[in-house]
Amino acid sequence: MTKRIFRAIFGLAMVMMLAVVGLVLGMMYDYFSAEQRDELRSQAVYVGAGIQANGLDYLVQMDHPGDRITWIDKDGVVLFDSKANPANMDNHKKREEVIAAFQNGEGFSERYSTTLSEKTVNYALQLENGTVVRISTVTNSPITLFFTLTQPLAIILVAAILISVFLAFQTAKNITKPINSIDLEHPEMAVVYDELTPLLRRIAVQNKQLYQQMRELKRQKQEFDTITSNMQEGILVLDAQGDVLSYNLGALHLMGIEAPKEQANVFSLNRSEGFRRCVESALTGTHREENIQVRGKFFQLFANPVHQDDTLAGAILVLFDVTEREEREKLRREFTANVSHELKTPLTSISGFAEIMKNGMVGADDVPRFAGKIYDEAQRLIQMVQDIIKLSKLDEKQTGMEKETVDLERLIRDVVKRLEPVAQTKGVSMTVSAEPAYFMGISQVLQEMVYNLCDNAIRYNRENGKVHISLENKENEIIISVSDTGVGIAKANQSRVFERFYRINESRSKETEGTGLGLSIVKHGAVLHNAKINLTSELNKGTDVTLSLPK
Repeated sequence: MTKRIFRAIFGLAMVMMLAVVGLVLGMMYDYFSAEQRDELRSQAVYVGAGIQANGLDYLVQMDHPGDRITWIDKDGVVLFDSKANPANMDNHKKREEVIAAFQNGEGFSERYSTTLSEKTVNYALQLENGTVVRISTVTNSPITLFFTLTQPLAIILVAAILISVFLAFQTAKNITKPINSIDLEHPEMAVVYDELTPLLRRIAVQNKQLYQQMRELKRQKQEFDTITSNMQEGILVLDAQGDVLSYNLGALHLMGIEAPKEQANVFSLNRSEGFRRCVESALTGTHREENIQVRGKFFQLFANPVHQDDTLAGAILVLFDVTEREEREKLRREFTANVSHELKTPLTSISGFAEIMKNGMVGADDVPRFAGKIYDEAQRLIQMVQDIIKLSKLDEKQTGMEKETVDLERLIRDVVKRLEPVAQTKGVSMTVSAEPAYFMGISQVLQEMVYNLCDNAIRYNRENGKVHISLENKENEIIISVSDTGVGIAKANQSRVFERFYRINESRSKETEGTGLGLSIVKHGAVLHNAKINLTSELNKGTDVTLSLPK
């Protein structure tokens, strides 16, 4: 601030000084010009008197006059010139000063030479005999006059600059010292000259207003940050050029990006076609929705334009993670297709057997066998429908039962008792090693889970094979393990056995008469109880499935 005031004062002093110098030079120039005119007039009168008395002889006998003397007759012909041969000179009747002399008795003119920086002053006087005598003198131009005074002016200028610098510095220091000592937070406490009092009063009022505004803005920002930071949805606020003004952590998390730098453009965050269409539409004033895919996840993007005083000020982007919904839709479509296929098989068998019997193509002895086939397919169909209903309830987490304390050891032994006839038919032996354990869960779902694991272990076992069920009560979890000595599962298929209707071998599945939904029910039951499933298997050696139930 001191430098700016110093420069202003110094500049003002220099301008004033240069103006004074220019004014003085102008006055001097005008003074010398007037003196010069009077001198030329006196000289012309004196020469004219000599011509009147002696004519041309007077002019010829003059001893090298300093100024140029020209004698012109009434027709403009040059009769005599002290600097040139009259015979070689043109007619002077049209010269400015000559014309004025013929008309008014005297004439005055000036002609400049920019090349020589000189000025020629001409004065013409009409004599009594009608002729005109002209006196011409060469004088310096204002620029030449200025340069002749350069040395004394330079000395004066340097002295004036030094004095101006000193005075400007002292003045600036005296002005800025009280201002620099002002405490802007408490301006009313400052000791300054009277001229600054209104300024200090204004600063105090502005401080109060700014404090209130900053406190309100801070409160609003905290509210906005609190709301948006706890939202799972992503929010991006853009200006009219598409630069990111604000965002929440949800947007960074969903889009898998780092915090954008200042003035980052929104298209640097995502360059997909759907994202660009949505943003460009909002920045032109039109609402748009798009479904986009980022890093394997699905998002629904809403882009809304923001108007302020009928002017497009920017846009707001809102991102919703719809990956789960899309996956559910995909599963529903696959489930519908699989259900249609799986239901078609037993219905086709039932329809075929019934048609044969209807047409009388079955003998009396074969009727029980055909009826048995129809019954078996109907039971398979009923079992499949029941499993589908169970899966639907588990999908929606609607089992119709509240959680209760379940005695897992008793539950396992009940399941084993139910499956013993099936195991004996297959020649499979079942053993149990269980510790007392109680778990807060849905008894029916837990029973279905253990039943399906054991049922699969029996179905896909060998003759004279073994199935072992263990129950371990650990500090933080309860472990239920079902292992068998069956055919095992290849590593390529282990990640898919929990999918609905997935069958490793279609021919073997038909032999075992399974619905393909058992392990899928186990998986959904585990999700319902926040349990983990671990499957280890080796071809021709057996399979071990472990359930980890958190306490």
